[in-house]
Amino acid sequence: MTVVSEPATRAGSGWQLARAAWAVAAVFALSNSPTPLYVYWQQELGYSSGTLTVVFAAYIAGLVMTLLVAGRASDRYGRKRVVVPGIVIALISAALFMTAGSVVTLIVARFSVGVAVGIVVSAGMAAVVDLGGTNRRHLTSMLASIAMVFGSGLGPLLGGLVYELTPEPVGWVFTVNIALLVVALIGYVGLPLERPAGRARGPVWPRLPRVPSRNRKHISSGAAVFAPGLTATSFVLSLGPSLLVLAVGNTSPLLAGGAACVMFLAATGSQLVLTRLAVPRLFALGSSSTVLAMVAVVATLHTESPVVFVAAALLSGCGQGLGQLGGLRLIAQHVDDDRRAEGNAALNISAYLPAAVLTVVTGYAVSGWGIQPAVTTLAVALAALGLILGTAAYRANAAD
Repeated sequence: MTVVSEPATRAGSGWQLARAAWAVAAVFALSNSPTPLYVYWQQELGYSSGTLTVVFAAYIAGLVMTLLVAGRASDRYGRKRVVVPGIVIALISAALFMTAGSVVTLIVARFSVGVAVGIVVSAGMAAVVDLGGTNRRHLTSMLASIAMVFGSGLGPLLGGLVYELTPEPVGWVFTVNIALLVVALIGYVGLPLERPAGRARGPVWPRLPRVPSRNRKHISSGAAVFAPGLTATSFVLSLGPSLLVLAVGNTSPLLAGGAACVMFLAATGSQLVLTRLAVPRLFALGSSSTVLAMVAVVATLHTESPVVFVAAALLSGCGQGLGQLGGLRLIAQHVDDDRRAEGNAALNISAYLPAAVLTVVTGYAVSGWGIQPAVTTLAVALAALGLILGTAAYRANAAD
């Protein structure tokens, strides 16, 4: 086996960093643009809340399967060779959403966008940190994290606004998404992203991401806070429209999309405001936000208040954003350049798997038990898990 030594990616300009970050934002915008449209599709195609969570879980399945390969492929062959095909897959997914006339097409589209997200969340976010160079890792880890949550918030807001403004929302929403992705693709082609030095060539087979033993504490600590936070936001995204209809009596896609947008704006804002905090404090605040978010979800069922639901979305966003920022910062500071994308993949697979499982379980529990007992039971379970894991992550990093 031949080891090829090539120069590491050179530090990029601010404009190049923005182009790399925009690719992450554009793909995540597509991933959440369908959120407010599920009410429309549910009426047109007649599927249940349980089926809705299966559609959402198809996204998680595509993402997790991709994370088994994308991080190591990026570390071995270079960021650009992995991210550019990911953007192309996102374009195909947008076209599928635009023409979806069945639940099967929706599932295929969601699976495809999950593949694209799996690529950018590992390789794309690592590229942002690479372009920043050694001296800017604190800044670029925050930029990568913010690009993800900004795109996640832009998507549902776009979907909700277009739904209200036009009688044919699906075509317009995904036309705009295609335009955003084309801009991202054009911007990515000229980035100075080299293949990391010292990596052997050869096929990359699917397997769980691995990191050096010295970095396992960093990955597990980030996942301990990021996973409950991501599960909370997935909870709100997948069941938000149903929760608004069943508990609040509101069917407005703009409210569903606006709540999702507010959730990710909270994730963005919390990272910007609190970026100077040490990682243990980020973990403490992130875990606390997730616990309070689940309290607000249960309160929504009893108060039937859209305001309380929006509060749950805000707190969920803070929980995900701060956990994600802390985890990415640990990876940027402690994981070697040629293992960074695989470290990102390990962090995200640890977070997205429990999010997928709990979201599907919740959807079918709502169908079988009714919304109040199902949502209350699972919200309490998630709050308890978030508290326990958050405390462990805080203690593991408090001495550093």
